[in-house]
Amino acid sequence: MDRALNYLALARKAGLAELGEEPVGAITRAGKGYLVVVASDASDHTWRRAKSFVAGTEQQCVKVTFTKEELGFVVGRQSLAIAAVTDPAMAASMVRALPDAPRHAAALAVLEEKAAKLKQRKDEAKAHKRNVRFGKKK
Repeated sequence: MDRALNYLALARKAGLAELGEEPVGAITRAGKGYLVVVASDASDHTWRRAKSFVAGTEQQCVKVTFTKEELGFVVGRQSLAIAAVTDPAMAASMVRALPDAPRHAAALAVLEEKAAKLKQRKDEAKAHKRNVRFGKKK
């Protein structure tokens, strides 16, 4: 099995993925779907719908080389045409692991930037919590 598929399976198990057209639409409208993944054999309507979900936002949409059956197999379904990853670091790792990763270089750059910003915010929150508890070190 491909590493990118493993990342999708891991995201689903961690609760960091939405599966199917309606949940993906809802999470992207909320602005929380960092990466929308569409199967290679998904219909043109599904592809156009996925692109419209992320239009005008910094959310990324990629068409992967895997079939609906391959995507469905890793998440425990019969088939899966569309999925969204809701964590920027997991999304960046998945795009990096795709077999045709150079084709998605622009999406990868945006996702890595978002992952770095999120990590910085988490580090700042952790430092603030420590400062409140013990006082700021001089």
